[in-house]
Amino acid sequence: MNGIRANDKELLRLGLNLPGFVERSRAIASLPSLGLLTLGALTPPAHEQTYLEVPDINEMESLPQGFDLAAISCFSAQIAEAYQLADRLRAAGTKVVMGGNHVSSETEEALQHADCVMIGEGELFWQTMLSDAESGCLKETYGSMFGNFNLSDSPLPAYKLLNPEKYNRVTLQTSRGCPMRCEFCASSVLYTRRYKQKPKELVIAEMQQLKALFARPFIEFVDDNAFVDRRYWKELLPEIAEQNVRWFAETDVSVADDPEMLESMRLAGCKQVLIGFESPVEEGLNGLELNSNWKAKRWKKYKQAIQRIQSHGIRVIACFMVGLDGQGEEIFPAILNFVREATPFDVQITVPTAFPGTPYYRRLLAEGRLIEPRAWSKCTLFDVNFRPTNMTADELSSGFRKLGVEVYGDEMMKHRRDGFMRQWKDNIICRRRAHREAI
Repeated sequence: MNGIRANDKELLRLGLNLPGFVERSRAIASLPSLGLLTLGALTPPAHEQTYLEVPDINEMESLPQGFDLAAISCFSAQIAEAYQLADRLRAAGTKVVMGGNHVSSETEEALQHADCVMIGEGELFWQTMLSDAESGCLKETYGSMFGNFNLSDSPLPAYKLLNPEKYNRVTLQTSRGCPMRCEFCASSVLYTRRYKQKPKELVIAEMQQLKALFARPFIEFVDDNAFVDRRYWKELLPEIAEQNVRWFAETDVSVADDPEMLESMRLAGCKQVLIGFESPVEEGLNGLELNSNWKAKRWKKYKQAIQRIQSHGIRVIACFMVGLDGQGEEIFPAILNFVREATPFDVQITVPTAFPGTPYYRRLLAEGRLIEPRAWSKCTLFDVNFRPTNMTADELSSGFRKLGVEVYGDEMMKHRRDGFMRQWKDNIICRRRAHREAI
């Protein structure tokens, strides 16, 4: 279960149908579940497997029949729908196993709807669970948070379970964890206390498998923060270049400080990077990371960083969070002005979201600032479910809607993309001039 959604009806009417937003949402909605495909690869061949997207099930006249076990993975915003599906499957006699960040954090809740909950990194106990299920002694829980799966033992994901015609992008992972440890992060940092990387030969093998199955795959690296280990990537990028694929990655802004790295990324087929800038001004950045004040020390260089990256022909998706502690209503024009001047190719604006299991959730709960502490359907990144420090929740919602209309409208979208092309072309001209002078 994946895709972009929101509960705010006014936001849906005003913002989520705008061209810039729709384009990004379609890309996200078309991504298959890498977690399920990885577990599929660990499933013994004696078991018959089928991979289904929930929208496809919902279009069927009745539930798919003949399954002994169903594994469901989803985000917090969709958990109610996942529980409804689990209830229907169990009523039909199918055992249900659930996994993912949400149920790992809210295990007791999930056990009201599932026969079994997988906690943490599923690779560590998936085969044990299958064996127990086959022998009729399935346990209620398997695993624990902060297990220590070695990515050297990663199987090639079972991409063969996918229908290539259904997906315009496919997923691949090279690492887990992130040294930043942002307070709000609900990604693999919930599973692992250290940053770990997959051997380069396994990454290339997965790419080759994708190329064999998909005519021209566009790969999304689902790492929380790619390029942390520069030595690793500088060895891997030339090998990726030989695969002739196009790809996207999430990273931090420090990649802009390494022109050699940027050029290697371009030559290796990198088309887009998503960077969490969070705020174009200092307000809101202090205390964002649990281990350091990393972004608060770099925000003054954000515009130059975008220009450097995009001058290599790599599109920047600039991400901002509106309503961070310390931000008042002045943040809305600040983001709009920054986007107009820096012209990142694309923009993603969200509101701070307290996902279960995160330090941010625990802090807001302790401070009494969560409006509906267990309203998981509002964990969308677009619905305000907390009380900001320097404005009201209504002011945040209203300002966010207005900013969304301005940022994702046709005029601003064209302005941003024209800006990207200028930066890219200017760099090409400079390189040609330098080449002529060198001759």
